[in-house]
Amino acid sequence: MAVNTELTVEKFNELEQYIDSMPSTKGELIRVLHKAQGIFGFLPEEVQKFIAKKLDLSTAKVFGVVSFYSYFTMEPKGDNPIAICMGTACYVRGAEKVQDAFMKELGIKVGETTADGKFSLDALRCVGACGLAPVVLVGEKVYGRVTVEDVKKIISNY
Repeated sequence: MAVNTELTVEKFNELEQYIDSMPSTKGELIRVLHKAQGIFGFLPEEVQKFIAKKLDLSTAKVFGVVSFYSYFTMEPKGDNPIAICMGTACYVRGAEKVQDAFMKELGIKVGETTADGKFSLDALRCVGACGLAPVVLVGEKVYGRVTVEDVKKIISNY
């Protein structure tokens, strides 16, 4: 199944209803961005402009927040987003080799999505699970002590 990246009227209406239901929008940009990313799957320019207008903020302010926080993405992600921790503990325990194995197996680079929309690949600075290094996240599922040999099996689960 390909990534649903449609910016439908229904999705904008859902976001608008969410914003309109808030007692106050002052200081709520990050909460609104989280909701919008949940609805759309990513935060393209059109969505950022819509949020800026609804919250009476500049588009530059919204873009600044979206581009600052690594959680937010302006590009659609795969149905199964894969993130590899590249923090110090993971890195010294072989995360780079694990990342290379994922890139080879999926045929994509970090920051890309497979043509079928099934997988996307990202690197994270730290996930706070250093005792399990190297760590790979697939969606919300955490895989610890991942080796190059584990990569094909992890992918086959999805």
